[in-house]
Amino acid sequence: MPEPDAKPPKLPPSAEQMIQRVGLQQARTERARRNARSIWSSIAILGVVGWSVAVPTLIGVAVGTWIDHRWPSRLSWTVILMVLGLILGCTHAWMRIKGGQS
Repeated sequence: MPEPDAKPPKLPPSAEQMIQRVGLQQARTERARRNARSIWSSIAILGVVGWSVAVPTLIGVAVGTWIDHRWPSRLSWTVILMVLGLILGCTHAWMRIKGGQS
């Protein structure tokens, strides 16, 4: 039976480094588990980003088509407003992702 006052044996430096690395890895793993999102929340975020791009683009197409039919010209307002809607939607989605808003 070991004595209660006995010190544990001294480990070689390589073993101490390995224990530290394992401890750091375990801390990272636990932190990742706490911060992990479920698959459903990830799908929801993709849906929000998709709609953030699709809605302004489709509004641009609808308004551009209406303008093209109402006032015909050499310019295609459908294409111009579609591209503007796409740019606006992508900017909005980027700001949402970068800002971490949901």
